[in-house]
Amino acid sequence: MHDNPVSQIFWGRVPVEAGTSLFRFEKGSAYQKLLHELKYRGNRKAGTYLGQLLGYELKHTFFSCCDLLVPVPLHRRRLRQRGYNQSEIIARGASQIMGIPVMTNLLMRTRHHKSQTSMSRYERFENVSGNFRLMPGHPDMTGKKILLIDDVVTTGATLEACSELLLKHLDCQVCVATVCFA
Repeated sequence: MHDNPVSQIFWGRVPVEAGTSLFRFEKGSAYQKLLHELKYRGNRKAGTYLGQLLGYELKHTFFSCCDLLVPVPLHRRRLRQRGYNQSEIIARGASQIMGIPVMTNLLMRTRHHKSQTSMSRYERFENVSGNFRLMPGHPDMTGKKILLIDDVVTTGATLEACSELLLKHLDCQVCVATVCFA
């Protein structure tokens, strides 16, 4: 649906083509447990499974005409701590089902910051402002439709920052998809 709650987050802020989430986040749900397994307990299989579920839901929709899946990047310090990017694991699971390649050499996170889970809406936007850059020597994206992938969308600050950067510097379209909407 064009006017779903995830798409509405971006209305009047950044012109994404469409946005969607697989689930509405509920405390104590099985999906919260799977996300926590992925993010905090090193369970990559949980991320692959969630990505595959996302891929099955998106495969025969508007999102299937995207050219690339681009996971929201982690800062290199967080990547070293965790050992993997949870958004990339989800994107790779979705890619297995959708047959759309994952591109990890387009965006980079330039600043390390603390978790946003306890931040206000305003603090989240301040926290990610200027936090992303295009990677040096990135491929040409002219005419491409990019599907940004993340684990959870709350205020949309992170996805908005990534989308604004892509749309400002590249001749492309941007869609967003996450596992959960909180």
